[in-house]
Amino acid sequence: MSSLNIDKTDWKIVSLGDLATEVSERVENPSKSRYERFVGLGNFVSGDIKIKSWESTNSLASSAKAFKAGDILFARRNAYLRRASMVDFEGCCSGDAFVLRENLDKVIPGFLPFVMNSTSLWNYANANAAGTMSKRVKWRDLANYEFLLPPKDQQAELAELLWATDTTNNSYIHVLSEFKGAYSALLNQFMINGSYKSKGELVITKCGLLDSRILTVKLKDCISEKPMYGANASSKTKEISEPRYIRITDIDDDGCLIPTNQVSIDTSDYSEYLLKDGDFLFARTGNTVGKTLLFDSSIMDTSVFAGYLIRFRLNPTIMKPKFLFYFTKSLKYEAFKRRIIKTGAQPNINSEEYQSMVLPKFSIKEQGNLIDKLDEISLNIENVKSKIHRSKELQKAIINQIF
Repeated sequence: MSSLNIDKTDWKIVSLGDLATEVSERVENPSKSRYERFVGLGNFVSGDIKIKSWESTNSLASSAKAFKAGDILFARRNAYLRRASMVDFEGCCSGDAFVLRENLDKVIPGFLPFVMNSTSLWNYANANAAGTMSKRVKWRDLANYEFLLPPKDQQAELAELLWATDTTNNSYIHVLSEFKGAYSALLNQFMINGSYKSKGELVITKCGLLDSRILTVKLKDCISEKPMYGANASSKTKEISEPRYIRITDIDDDGCLIPTNQVSIDTSDYSEYLLKDGDFLFARTGNTVGKTLLFDSSIMDTSVFAGYLIRFRLNPTIMKPKFLFYFTKSLKYEAFKRRIIKTGAQPNINSEEYQSMVLPKFSIKEQGNLIDKLDEISLNIENVKSKIHRSKELQKAIINQIF
């Protein structure tokens, strides 16, 4: 973005301690207090100007700190995570957070949260954090942080601009939530409720897959060849001409390949492990058992797969690979995993158990129609995520130009 060209002639150097007071009102037993909401460190999101989530105090017996609407909560432990946000409700919070209250004689309400999310403040906080295992910031050190403060009339103008960027970002987050809700509803309506034929027409039932009228099919009846376990070989630094060696740790929770830390297979005999377009991988062991990947040769490099993964090749006249991919994002697949996973030192699901998976049976045309609808919603979700990222980057850039 271009420079804001702010005239800082009338701005004065102040310390943070001149503009905010640390409030330390102890709540001995939050579950028996008047407070219903508890903000733990897990409720902080780096870069968020406002706290958006909280926990109930119902079962919270350990002491906490009280806060009021308009206070700023600053996570003093692990300052490198950059967590400082305003609250618009009352409650109590972790003892590992400062409760800071603005001095309204010197700043307008809601101005300091932006100061406290500037890069220069976080650099200062991290430089002054102390400790060995988990570094913490002390208020007496943070209070000495100095910066240029504009007069109140300019504070109001800048705050209006900055809160507008926050409102825009929150509107995108709301839209994202709506799209995710539509995605989940459409996905699970078909994958959980299934369908049955009535007078030649496809009907969606609310009875679930236990209804005998519903058409179902097992995964073993949808494959074109025997499932195959991956290569048991070590990895090495990947050269440009070599195939990528896909391991469980290279697949994220959304079923996408992680672009960083690419390696290759340390053997010249890997032809039988080369992946083809539409190949489907299931993780068979470890804490991430059940993780999946649909190989798409149009967006993925030439690849081979590792031994803790199982490759399935589908019969394209019975099931589209993308349909299986979407099924593994449904609640029905989660229920299958919970039922099948064998626990122990290493949780696992073997090839035969994966083949026993029961899926709703649709014609190839019906599968394609559902895939098209889910693809459209997925694309909208990715577009909104991109807008949220750009909106946050814009807000951060404005904050750092000002402070």
